[in-house]
Amino acid sequence: MQTIDIGRLIRQIPSQYPFVLVDRVLDHDDSGLRAIKGVTGSEEFFEGHFPGAPVMPGVLILESLAQAAGIWLLNEAGDPSLLEVHVVGIDGAKFRRQVLPGDRLSIDVRVLRRHGPLCKVRGEVRSGDARVAEATLFLRVVALPRPEVDPTARVAAGARLGAGVRVGPYCVVGPEVELGAGTVLESHVVLGGHTRVGRDNRFYPFATAGLAPQDLKFHGEASRLEIGHRNTFRECCTIHVGTEGGGGVTRIGSDNLVMAYAHVAHDCQVGDHVIFANHAALAGHVEVQDWATVGAYSGVHQFCRVGTHAFIGGGTIATQDVLPYSKTVGNRACLYGVNTVGLQRRGLSREAIAAVRQAFRLLMSSKLPTSEAVRKIEAECPATAEVATLLAFVRQSQRGVITRRRRAGGAEDEAED
Repeated sequence: MQTIDIGRLIRQIPSQYPFVLVDRVLDHDDSGLRAIKGVTGSEEFFEGHFPGAPVMPGVLILESLAQAAGIWLLNEAGDPSLLEVHVVGIDGAKFRRQVLPGDRLSIDVRVLRRHGPLCKVRGEVRSGDARVAEATLFLRVVALPRPEVDPTARVAAGARLGAGVRVGPYCVVGPEVELGAGTVLESHVVLGGHTRVGRDNRFYPFATAGLAPQDLKFHGEASRLEIGHRNTFRECCTIHVGTEGGGGVTRIGSDNLVMAYAHVAHDCQVGDHVIFANHAALAGHVEVQDWATVGAYSGVHQFCRVGTHAFIGGGTIATQDVLPYSKTVGNRACLYGVNTVGLQRRGLSREAIAAVRQAFRLLMSSKLPTSEAVRKIEAECPATAEVATLLAFVRQSQRGVITRRRRAGGAEDEAED
């Protein structure tokens, strides 16, 4: 019996880690397969389901059945890279017992009927001798378009191009580059190194990603660049792989906009929904959290962090951590209060914004050291998720946080650490 390569096939199922829920296929035949999933206490879905009493969500148990069935369908195909499996219906789903950390799930799927791209399967999940769940699934195998490569482009033999990828004129794609389905390289784009790019990204002319970092300590060691989904990389922006000293990986999340001439250096960790305006630059080892904005011609010093929903104004030089939810502007950078407009646009409630503003008033007080301001925030401010995020960010800071504020006449006022 030929071994099934889960790592290869799972990419054609619309699921990504940490929600890949099949660890290994034990056996398979013409009618189905049996797989396993080890449920550990570190699974991300346990964080919110439920704190103090972790239980695997029922929808993810059914997802494990769907993934197992999808793996079987793709393994039977001639070229699985040009196919994708979608769940179009679920019938007769029943849940018999809870799934807890430490359970080892046996996932069994049997094909009941196939008609063209449609397939009906019966699935059952067990933990030991106990039946956990069962359901009938209806799946559709969808054909995807083939990659298109312009005759003037150079794509190395080892590169992997997903369905619908388009490589435009004079682009160069290295042998260790993987491009997810629907990604577009407009023209003159250079992608090198060990680089993995997710689905539906767009690279504009002269953008480069995955090249060697601008770090004299880098000597060609194994390192990589990981990019999520639906990002836009505008003209001439640059993103480098990681280094051994920084963990070996640079990461860019999903749904980000990187404008022209912006730079993301080695070992940076960028979240989702981040905007880098023109010529914004991150030095090495910088963390930028979700929904942050880094303004045009701004620079962030190495090893600094930019908090969630932070707004860095144009021309800012940040040499310390930029607080979540803040407006930080200037050279040298000063704190101008809460990014109220940004938080309103993201749908935060009035109560949540008011709690953040109350916390900022204490942090910006020149009469309070930061450590004392943190204690007062804990004692006096509402215990919202946003306030908790702000406090955790301050406590975890290694370089200190920017709390100095600009006063009338250009004078600066800085709280003590």
